[in-house]
Amino acid sequence: MILRKVWGSVWNRSNSGKDLVSHQRAMNHVPPPLLLSSSSSLGAFDQLPMDIIVQILMMMEPRDAVKLGLTCKAWKCVAGGNRLWIFYLQCSQEPWDSIFFAETSLRSGYPLRMISSQSGELSFMHIYSQRAQVPGSIIIDGGSGYCKFGWSKYASPSGRSATFLEFGNIESPIYARLQQFFATIFTRMQVKPSMQPIVVSLPLCHFDDTESARASRRQLKTAILNVLFDMNVPAVCAVNQAVLALYAARRTSGIVVNIGFQVITILPILHGKVMRQVGVEVISFGALKLTGFLKEKMQENNISFQSLYTVRTLKEKLCYVALDYKDELSKDTQASVEVSGEGWFTLSKERFQTGEILFQPRLAGMRAMSLHQAVSLCMDHCDAAGLTGDDSWFKTVVLTGGSSCLPGLAERLERELHEHLPSYISNGVRVIPPPCGVDTSWHGAKLISNLSTFPGPWCITRKQFRRKSRLMW
Repeated sequence: MILRKVWGSVWNRSNSGKDLVSHQRAMNHVPPPLLLSSSSSLGAFDQLPMDIIVQILMMMEPRDAVKLGLTCKAWKCVAGGNRLWIFYLQCSQEPWDSIFFAETSLRSGYPLRMISSQSGELSFMHIYSQRAQVPGSIIIDGGSGYCKFGWSKYASPSGRSATFLEFGNIESPIYARLQQFFATIFTRMQVKPSMQPIVVSLPLCHFDDTESARASRRQLKTAILNVLFDMNVPAVCAVNQAVLALYAARRTSGIVVNIGFQVITILPILHGKVMRQVGVEVISFGALKLTGFLKEKMQENNISFQSLYTVRTLKEKLCYVALDYKDELSKDTQASVEVSGEGWFTLSKERFQTGEILFQPRLAGMRAMSLHQAVSLCMDHCDAAGLTGDDSWFKTVVLTGGSSCLPGLAERLERELHEHLPSYISNGVRVIPPPCGVDTSWHGAKLISNLSTFPGPWCITRKQFRRKSRLMW
């Protein structure tokens, strides 16, 4: 019966399998399909092409394929091949590219270490087995505007809540605020903190690299860990938001542009570590200013609205960034959208004028550095620092933050960088839009949470934290 099913679909399935193998060969991480030696024997299956054997295994459940691999040496050779288990991993919820990136770049924890399959270390059969046993974890991404939280096994965050603006400040009541913050999330998720590990993103605060700033960042991280371990959380993984966004883009090095609620931050990251000594650039306005600018434009054009939420909704649904601002002024850009409870709204030039203040802050009456100037300055610093043998590590720019989802922003920023940077730096520069929209950092945390080695190398346990705290004091 299995053979009949295989023969009916073998060519389509076989071709897709060949495409997969070609893709892996191109990345030089997966060996070519296994060929049986003359000493191997599959009994009555000797006459079948190898692709048919693989298709038979693909039609089985993973557990059955493992059992069949125990019958003889030849079946074990086929059942244990990477090609079969890559197929099974592709059938999971996560995209294969994300799984491959995570298991080759992140599985060793920090500091990051790339693992090569050619060295015999990488077995996707073993990885599949380990990933199936990874405990579910809670991901809490507390952004500057609002917080996203949910289970690591889910495709997207299960809930959102307002986060307090003082999250990144170090003040005496920080413990009580953090405790209330996390308790509210656990209550909404209806979970006990003691039952599973927690992955929490560290907010982007204290941008410089002075000793006081470093101490403040350590103090905030310690406060977060103290609160969670006092709530009996078994293990905690705390990672910078910008680093998580970079992981979501399947990169470990690059420049992350985070358009936050109050400010825009440009962070150079090398092998998963923020290079604050190179220089973190900060622009003194963020998403709130964009919303406020659209509000002013709407008032100038006598467009009435009930709340700032309406303006933000219009910004998210209608606004975009023009590739050429002057050329866009001569076009008919009118568009309409319905806002629940308030009816229809029509915008015209406001649609692209709102995002233009990122590149021309003076349009909003601000004396601030433009986005492309700040990113160019960051790249200049990275080039001057000479941290690696080549300059490719900082030529990938990843956008993150709600307002970074404006259509056309990545293309415009890339164009401006190519025009303003010297050719030896601009050559190869690429700007990537938010890989997972407003939930980019959350999905970066999800990559870590579902690793075959999680929680081991990425988490600190309560016992480890208490021992470290005693040594510090």
